[in-house]
Amino acid sequence: MDVVVSTRLEECSRSFAATLIHNDFIRVNRAAVKPSHRLKTGDVVEGEIPPPKPVDCAPEPISLDFLYQDSALAVVNKPAGMVVHPAPGNYTGTLVNALLFHCPDLSGIGGDIRPGIVHRLDKGTSGVMVIAKNGSALDALVRQFKERSVRKTYLAVVHGNVKADSGEMRLPIGRHPTQRKKMSTSSRAGRPAETYWRVVERFGGFTLLRLDLKTGRTHQIRVHCAAMHHPVVGDPDYGGRHASRISADASTGVRHLVQNVERQMLHAHKLQIIHPVTGERMRFTAPVPADMQALMDGLRPG
Repeated sequence: MDVVVSTRLEECSRSFAATLIHNDFIRVNRAAVKPSHRLKTGDVVEGEIPPPKPVDCAPEPISLDFLYQDSALAVVNKPAGMVVHPAPGNYTGTLVNALLFHCPDLSGIGGDIRPGIVHRLDKGTSGVMVIAKNGSALDALVRQFKERSVRKTYLAVVHGNVKADSGEMRLPIGRHPTQRKKMSTSSRAGRPAETYWRVVERFGGFTLLRLDLKTGRTHQIRVHCAAMHHPVVGDPDYGGRHASRISADASTGVRHLVQNVERQMLHAHKLQIIHPVTGERMRFTAPVPADMQALMDGLRPG
């Protein structure tokens, strides 16, 4: 039943169809059924689609850097310091608040008028994010992430001189056994995680890495870099802010520069997806943010 309804209704995901059926908005032969009900020849399916409801989240005129936008999706360059979704302690000033203001063409997703958050970036991480504007686009993009066909490339400035030119990390990641807000490679319930990295530039005591993710675990790059003993510079949770990480040979200027970094130096640089409507392969690039560029410029000899 839910499959039939989702394929016959425009911009209706299977999960939303199941919700409509479960709540008796759509019936078979005037009788309530379950979403798993099997239809037979001659069955009459009828009902009504309730209008989408506004979410309990206020639109806010917050400036956004749009890299691309059409009727199905929006791609933004999220600034560092912005939380993606409202949560306790961050009910305003989020990416969702800004999208509700800038995208009046949002249609119903799961019965609500809201942007479809397909993936997230940490508050302190900047860079490319794709957002679905309707239910069918959300389903298509979620499927791409689940099938790992989305290509995500990050840039990170890490502590230490990474000796090899490239490599990979395949350590499982799960919730930290004692610090529940952190992730760890020592978790008993770790899930497979793959990070491929390549050195872009060495600064002497610091390294710029390009990282490609095969999986998308919470804090994956930050945890894997820390496990390599090269934590991301400025990382408040995984050792990147410790002054002891800075080489004893570092100049006073470099030491001052690194100690004044205000967030983890991690940037979602590139994203490649298949457009959920046209099927076109699309690539988006977010330029290196000013604070990260200033750090790299300051670390270069001379």
